[in-house]
Amino acid sequence: MNMDLLILNACVHDDAPLVDIAIKDGRIIAMEPGIEADANETIDAGGRAILPGFVEPHLHLDKALLHRRLPARFGTLDEAIRVTGILKSKQERSDVLQRSREVLDMAVKQGTVAIRAHPDVDLIQGLIGVETLVELRDEYRSLLDLQIVAFPQEGILKSQGTYALMEDAMRLGADVVGGCPYNELNWDDTQRHIDMVFEMAMVHDAPVDMHIDFADDTRDQRFASVSYIARKTIELGYQGRVSLGHVTSLGSLEPDALGPVMDLLREAGISIVTLPATDLYLGGRKDSYNQRRGLTPVKALHGAGVNVAYSSNNIRNAFTPFGKADMLLIGNMLAHVAQFGVPEHQAAILEMGTVNAARAIGLHESYGIAVGKQADLVILDTFKVADALLDIPPRLWVIKRGKITVVTHHACHIHRHACRCEPSESSLN
Repeated sequence: MNMDLLILNACVHDDAPLVDIAIKDGRIIAMEPGIEADANETIDAGGRAILPGFVEPHLHLDKALLHRRLPARFGTLDEAIRVTGILKSKQERSDVLQRSREVLDMAVKQGTVAIRAHPDVDLIQGLIGVETLVELRDEYRSLLDLQIVAFPQEGILKSQGTYALMEDAMRLGADVVGGCPYNELNWDDTQRHIDMVFEMAMVHDAPVDMHIDFADDTRDQRFASVSYIARKTIELGYQGRVSLGHVTSLGSLEPDALGPVMDLLREAGISIVTLPATDLYLGGRKDSYNQRRGLTPVKALHGAGVNVAYSSNNIRNAFTPFGKADMLLIGNMLAHVAQFGVPEHQAAILEMGTVNAARAIGLHESYGIAVGKQADLVILDTFKVADALLDIPPRLWVIKRGKITVVTHHACHIHRHACRCEPSESSLN
């Protein structure tokens, strides 16, 4: 049988021999040493590490690259929402498309093969974020899978008319019902916001993905909704179809209070997507000493068997003034701040940006490096899988559905014997 692509001498596991990977019709059909087959294209990985392509489960494209247009001055969540609201009111379709393409290109070059994007759906910018992403989803179809969330950043009850816009977004082509329940005026409205999100999701048979509990602690009930959502998920039989982003206030709970919440999350099959670049930047802004760093309790959640993933969230705006859509860069940051440094924890971080992230957006059945799985792969310029987070190496080849989408030519030469000329007599005069 003639293969579409044959990858030779790839390091899939550091403690196992190198393997060849045969790909046909977008899927891995064989994976073993010494495959002898004709192929339309061949890559010799030369012993380099290969990973399943990275997955960004939580990314805002319509708000990306706005950092220099109206810079934030205080770095708080309230300010970021206010500043971004002003900029959203001036959104133009061509500009949203251009900035979104820039970020998508960044992500593709860094080995990302799937993205769940969260465009704002509200009375400020209407459906422009969803409309542009529907166009881009088709445009980038050969490079990555793009899911679209109808995300009510400004609230639902607080912003009457938003729910109808979300319905329009779903009919237009959004895949996921989003929520932002903390952006309501009181706890009753927060609960109703959550209920309405689930109601819409069930009508459309769509997954749920909400921004929740984005605060330093749980003193305000609006930022302590995770248990309510978990119980709702179980009650409605929505296990495995709910993802929650941020959830930073969970990190303020004492172990005795945290344990039952984690049990609920595991029972509900809820994925927690931590967003370290944003959460670290915005967290603890009101602390004058012993500043909190605002991260969901990654280590405890992972240890409790909750599916934890991570993502970039925002790229260069008031919420996060940094970033280049590089999942290895974010993973390295997370490993530092979550104190995940021992070898098994570093391996867990890699899984959070690949296998766990794919599960968080419902792609896990077809995802991974195994026979029968979709051939979405990235070959790194390093020779051990375990060194991926350490080296943050160039992504030499990116493969989407068995097609090579990115080739990086990387060369660096150190001139060890560079000339150190003594100054001539004339140069001293």
